[in-house]
Amino acid sequence: MDPRDLSPTRALNLEHYWMPFTDNRRFKAKPKMVVAAKDMYYTTAEGKQVLDGLATLWCVNAGHTRPRIVEAIRKQAGELDFAASFSLGHPLAFRLAERIAALAPKGMGHVFFTNSGSEAIDTALKIAIGYHRLRGEGTRTRFVGRERSYHGVNLAGISLGGVGANRKAYSGALLLGVDHLRHTHGIAGNLFAKGEPPNGADLADELSRIIALHDASNIAALVIDPVSASGGVLMPPKGYLARLRDICTHHGILLVFDEVITGWGRLGTPFAAQLFGIEPDLITFAKGVTSGAVPLGGVIVKDSIYDAFTKTQAPGIEFFHGYTYSGHPLACAAGLATLDTYEEEKLLTRGSGDLAAHFEKGIHGLKGLPNVIDCRNLGLIGAIELAPGEGAAAGARAFELFEKCWDKGVFVRPVGDSLAFCPPLIAEKKHLDQMFGVVAEVLKTLP
Repeated sequence: MDPRDLSPTRALNLEHYWMPFTDNRRFKAKPKMVVAAKDMYYTTAEGKQVLDGLATLWCVNAGHTRPRIVEAIRKQAGELDFAASFSLGHPLAFRLAERIAALAPKGMGHVFFTNSGSEAIDTALKIAIGYHRLRGEGTRTRFVGRERSYHGVNLAGISLGGVGANRKAYSGALLLGVDHLRHTHGIAGNLFAKGEPPNGADLADELSRIIALHDASNIAALVIDPVSASGGVLMPPKGYLARLRDICTHHGILLVFDEVITGWGRLGTPFAAQLFGIEPDLITFAKGVTSGAVPLGGVIVKDSIYDAFTKTQAPGIEFFHGYTYSGHPLACAAGLATLDTYEEEKLLTRGSGDLAAHFEKGIHGLKGLPNVIDCRNLGLIGAIELAPGEGAAAGARAFELFEKCWDKGVFVRPVGDSLAFCPPLIAEKKHLDQMFGVVAEVLKTLP
């Protein structure tokens, strides 16, 4: 088929699809339409190749349309298209849970499947409340999140999250029992840090202030994304996460790592918890578990928490929670094939070593270009921050940079006044050079 036959101006009515997180009027005035993808590149409706510099939405870690994943989905669709997980099982869900548990931190041997990171967060909160209740601490119903963190778009996730634009329209419907730690951005001495910033571990002590306010007996869990990606790609200061772990342990508060983005090799280890040497109680995941091919998410649960549900109650349903599509056969087939691809190509460790060093060199090579006020990176994720345009709306300059990079064949993502980079783990140095080269070229043209 001629790609031009799929041109939005010739064949598509753009009126009826209400696109998520999109300025729909702006998009329809100048659509960015893709019709195919392979490995590191999209093909647009006009036949142009565009480098995917964000793993599309922090998720296509193995690259696009990888043969093993495609074939697994195709084969599974012809064998078992769907089976619910309510008192009914199919082998792939059990196999995938076993594979995930083997990659998880020690002592986290159980997996509850959802369909997205948003659902995984809701699930983690319910597990936390249920766990404390089973232990006779039913007053532990409050949660602590963090400013500039993102935990999905369900009401619980928005309540925990700290991205103001996501919260403001729903303020009257958010969970009441949620406090927020200060974000870790803008600390003196941290600009242009490579890897973990040197300053700011003391900000973790704000958790102690919140505990003193409410008493630990009322707090169920702290939920934190190790790297606050959608909040601007903010790296944790050295010692910060360990200090939070110590405070939570001392007060009996569960620590939940939201690893929807940092999981599946983004930082050079299967999960960020392993990179930082932290033992969370729950880990939420999604995105990279299937390399974005089929929606799938979940919660990895510490064995002692699972045992509290399954070994201390009378026979019957232990956890009144679940989704119709939990452990969907097609998603599990995609997940198993994705993990096979990660293993065969050693992708879960590519976020460290030479490739990560080249990524760091590329992103910090943008320092000194017009309007660049910060560069930051860890593993294969990073961002540059731009000075806001005089008299312009917040994020306007980053959005202009995004659009001009797209026109030159590179897809990266504006996040507020920052531009984020998160390439597939199959990226080679030449792809990173192309990405940062185009960004540098465009930066020199911005007012």
